[in-house]
Amino acid sequence: MILLDTHALVWMDTDASDLGRTARHLIKQAWRVQQLAVSAVSFWECAMLHARGRITLPESPAAWRADWLQAGLIEWPIDGAIAILAADLASLHKDPADRFIAATAIVHRAALITADERLLEWQHPVKRHHAGR
Repeated sequence: MILLDTHALVWMDTDASDLGRTARHLIKQAWRVQQLAVSAVSFWECAMLHARGRITLPESPAAWRADWLQAGLIEWPIDGAIAILAADLASLHKDPADRFIAATAIVHRAALITADERLLEWQHPVKRHHAGR
């Protein structure tokens, strides 16, 4: 199972050149077998970035999310276990969204595709792949 960090989701959506060859291959493989997921917090981040004009989505955030879910992207909600674990990861990252994403990867035992250096350098057994490579 592959979990995309928020920027990896945006790069995948826009077919950005920032998304590296290996990451793109892993995403395509996971997509084919319906093993590609995002944390619900990634949709929140995208909606916030869209509202601030920092990213452009092809449609409203709600419609964009619905299209991805209908296409087969899996959305993992933030439940109590993820929320409590994210609180325990306060030293990992100042950004709570990144802590929720890291906690989601741990709880679901998913490999995380990210370009966030803190998450990539984190000393934890959760598998990570650099989104830019």
